[in-house]
Amino acid sequence: MRRADRLFLIIHALRGRRTALQARSLAATLGVSLRTVYRDVADLQLSGVPIEGEAGVGYVLRKGADIPPLMFTADELESLVVGTRFVRAFAGDRLAAGAQAALMKIEAVLPPELRERSSRTRIYAPVWRDAHQAAFAARIDQLHAAIEDKRVLRLTYRDEAGRASEREIEPLCLAFWGGAWTLGTWCRLRTDFRNFRPDRIDAVADTGEHFIERPANNLDAYLAAMRSYYAGMD
Repeated sequence: MRRADRLFLIIHALRGRRTALQARSLAATLGVSLRTVYRDVADLQLSGVPIEGEAGVGYVLRKGADIPPLMFTADELESLVVGTRFVRAFAGDRLAAGAQAALMKIEAVLPPELRERSSRTRIYAPVWRDAHQAAFAARIDQLHAAIEDKRVLRLTYRDEAGRASEREIEPLCLAFWGGAWTLGTWCRLRTDFRNFRPDRIDAVADTGEHFIERPANNLDAYLAAMRSYYAGMD
């Protein structure tokens, strides 16, 4: 977590409290040491944030101190909450953590009535992760990182019939279809665009090579090819 994000979340945790919040509780929430919390709070105090208290006693935000609200409607906020829940349930841990941190920042600057509304939405995406699901989330994180870094990957892949093949691919995007993920790629074996389901990938190896997107096989070309392909199925 970036230090700027951590400082923001400390203010969020203290906001609206009537009793002092212990540094140990802050440390557990943020996943940092007590010393880090003490240093962060001291830096916030020096920068003018009206935090009262001290180490060993706890901290509160001075009465009357607040952050201006964001201009969200109730429906907009509910959409953000629901979207965060879906990301937490179906994406990798990296995206899930980012979505949760973003929602915490948003809720930190909401007026009380909207903050309460955000906790009442009845649309859920439960997170039940066994060992297999945890491994799949790690695979999504791995593929996501390779897309961002433009790294060439070598896949051991099984098709729908269970036939195995080795593919060297340039990963371009991940797409979630409501029941399954697909990895959009430029396949060097087929010299064409191909989609691979991450749940059918037996192994992923980083070749150490970085690819350069070219007009003929970049993300825009892939999306155009997919639109043309699915239009032809109508």
